[in-house]
Amino acid sequence: MILYPAIDLKDGACVRLVRGAMDQATLFNPDPADQARSFEAAGFSWLHLVDLNGAFEGRPVNGDAISRILAAISIPIQLGGGIRDIETVRFWIAQGISRVILGTAAVRDPAFVREACRVFPGQIALGVDARDGFVAVEGWADTTTLSALEVAKRFEDCGAAALIFTDIARDGVLGGVNVPATVALAKAISIPVIASGGVAGLGDLEALTAEAGGALNGVIAGRALYDGRLDARAALALLRGEGPDA
Repeated sequence: MILYPAIDLKDGACVRLVRGAMDQATLFNPDPADQARSFEAAGFSWLHLVDLNGAFEGRPVNGDAISRILAAISIPIQLGGGIRDIETVRFWIAQGISRVILGTAAVRDPAFVREACRVFPGQIALGVDARDGFVAVEGWADTTTLSALEVAKRFEDCGAAALIFTDIARDGVLGGVNVPATVALAKAISIPVIASGGVAGLGDLEALTAEAGGALNGVIAGRALYDGRLDARAALALLRGEGPDA
């Protein structure tokens, strides 16, 4: 299982939100490229990157910060936030982004998502974010009547590289991962699932690995890494199946 450290970009800086609320942003590093270098130096093999302004505005906003991150590190990056057309997908993959995350588009424009998966095989991930069981879009500002499973099933045959499932109620509050919902989704679909939202410490990673039985591709961690509740070395060792002294 891969541990993806998260960098959320707001106005060019690295922040964490509480349940997706832009007015509840905590600044953790004004230099996102520096933060990305720190994650790479700690041994992480991937970076999860979100353009928060872009998610709300429906177009890329933090392009300069993303470009600096790309220049600063060599590990692969998955990027989401405001990517709503094939030209933007093409642009970011050409810039060096390894995997583009499509969230709102999975609900609003499924034909585009299918086209992106066809044109860029293995480089498209679905972002499925749920509030009280129903998928939310437009930077989580709009909640639909669709369940996460309904949305996921739409794309099982299109070759998506991964599905990132976020429980919005858990995101940014260190309340623990919604293990039952995440594992149930992972076992119900063939698309590799990445858990997101609520990681507070090693206990959450232990619970996920124990319950998933290999069904999960990975897990995203944000605030817990920034405030030290989750030790990067111990977490990476755990997910590699190594002992605490490894």
